[in-house]
Amino acid sequence: MFRKNAGTRTLAAAAAVLVAAVTAGCKAEAATDAPSADSKPSSAPTASASPTPSASPSSSPSESEEPSQKPSPSASATQPAPKVLMAPGAKGEQVRELQARLAQIGWFDDKPTGTYGPVTTTSVKGFQGKRGLPVTGSTDTVTWQRLLGMTTKPTRAELEGKDVNKPKAKLDARCTTGRVMCISKTTRTLSWMIDGKVLSTMDVRFGSQYTPTREGVFKVGWKSRDHVSTIYDTPMPYAMFFSGGQAVHYSSDFAARGYNGASHGCVNVRDKGAIAALFDQVRTGDKVVVYW
Repeated sequence: MFRKNAGTRTLAAAAAVLVAAVTAGCKAEAATDAPSADSKPSSAPTASASPTPSASPSSSPSESEEPSQKPSPSASATQPAPKVLMAPGAKGEQVRELQARLAQIGWFDDKPTGTYGPVTTTSVKGFQGKRGLPVTGSTDTVTWQRLLGMTTKPTRAELEGKDVNKPKAKLDARCTTGRVMCISKTTRTLSWMIDGKVLSTMDVRFGSQYTPTREGVFKVGWKSRDHVSTIYDTPMPYAMFFSGGQAVHYSSDFAARGYNGASHGCVNVRDKGAIAALFDQVRTGDKVVVYW
């Protein structure tokens, strides 16, 4: 009995230390090529991701026959790999369109060049990882179709890097009432809403696969205009805490590096003017919704 009680006290103490660490703040860290562990896979796999059935009708059982209990071992082996449309080193207008479309959903921060270099490869890997696709860095037919479904045909201004037309976030039903910071992981945007009306929208960045930003419905617990993380000793200006140490705040790293970095769970904003204005409007107790 003594050993069991001692073990229980040890686990409780360890849990208390962990909670204390989490509530102390977060900072930016480098993003990985395949941030899939903190991602929610797409709601339905694409049709090309499922194995193609055998095309040999002469050996197939009729409708009245019992189906085979043992699947054919060659079924997966005959599934053709998706065709690669663009790969590192490629050049041309389709590459430029790829870059412009990635920019629309926050995966490409540079000016489209039409050259499939390291930045484009990293962007494609990130896009693939977030959606549960094989992380290759090459754009195959599955990756391309998924991207087409999430973006619009780039304008000439977008192809030239003069503009970016980001798709509007699909607002969660929980965002339509009251005062809400409505945060979409799909479009990587924060929309400030009051009674269903969007008052402002800004780009945001989330945690890495090791320190994911929590999803759900929260409330702003407290605010700190000039906050500094007690764990990492890094500035977190205009911090609005909503779940332990996770907060919405300005990030100079996000402003400088874009989506090539990640937070330790916080929701980073790179537009300092926008987050400063938001900080003045948000009240303690306002709702925060983080969703896909």
